[in-house]
Amino acid sequence: MKRLLRLAAVGVLTFMSGAAAHAEYPEKAVTIIVPWAAGGGSDATARIVAKLLEEKLGQPFNVVNRTGGGSVIGHTEISKADPDGYTLGNITTELSMFHWLGQTELSYKDFKPIGLFNADYGAIFVAANSPYKSLQDLVDAAKKDSKAIAGGGANIGGVNHLAWASFVQAAGGQEPFWVPSEGAAPALQLLTSGAIQAAVVQFPEARALLEAGELRALATLGTKRNTSYPDVPTVEEAAGLDVSISGWRGLAAPLNTPDEVVSKIEATLAEVTSSQEFIDFMNSRQFGVNYLGSADFEKYLADRDAQFGAALKAAGLAKE
Repeated sequence: MKRLLRLAAVGVLTFMSGAAAHAEYPEKAVTIIVPWAAGGGSDATARIVAKLLEEKLGQPFNVVNRTGGGSVIGHTEISKADPDGYTLGNITTELSMFHWLGQTELSYKDFKPIGLFNADYGAIFVAANSPYKSLQDLVDAAKKDSKAIAGGGANIGGVNHLAWASFVQAAGGQEPFWVPSEGAAPALQLLTSGAIQAAVVQFPEARALLEAGELRALATLGTKRNTSYPDVPTVEEAAGLDVSISGWRGLAAPLNTPDEVVSKIEATLAEVTSSQEFIDFMNSRQFGVNYLGSADFEKYLADRDAQFGAALKAAGLAKE
């Protein structure tokens, strides 16, 4: 009888050990590293994603901010974390620029993409009294003499600047002329005063002047029309140019994270980004909801890397 009891105990322990070895992910808390400070857009979007993943998967998803170096420090920490699925990261637009700017060799190739959940596209605006009545008018002028057309929208090297450089390059212009400013509001003041001829900003930033009749939107830089401004064509529709640079955010893991873990989070992320709570949150803060799964996100990152590289070269900012 004692021998039978011992055998039964061994069997139970063996079963429990096997069950533990094959326990379903996640078994403990997961950390999501945000490479930007608390309170910003990357932090806010990461926190709503973390909240909804936690509700779906039954374990804490804790957001940790790792700032510094224009997000180089945080992105590096994500890439070097243990690839066990318990450290993830909210990777952002800047990853598409690092190696082109000579800041670090880090690129999308150092991560396992899980899913894109946000992309915010700007648009090209002109003053209401501008001689450029259509995007094609602006394309023709840029092709003739790009230095005669000053664009603006924010700082040098930012997404708006690179979008303008990409547009001018695609239009056949030689050198994009960019007037830097401390953000969209001062850039739009320059536009309405006639100091610059075009501005690349987000629709929410231009809304008041659009409604006042002081601006015209020639085209959105998105791959599809903005649902709030359905009459504004895409750059491709308006002029046949493939220009769709955007700011973006997505979830990623260290490079060698197991495929089954990535697949589990990917499937759950697809659910939460289609939930009404997520959509309402993003809409209330005017963040664009754009979801891509792991494979499509990886292709998106490769395309963005090439696109930002070309834009940085056109802007004279690339180091390689």
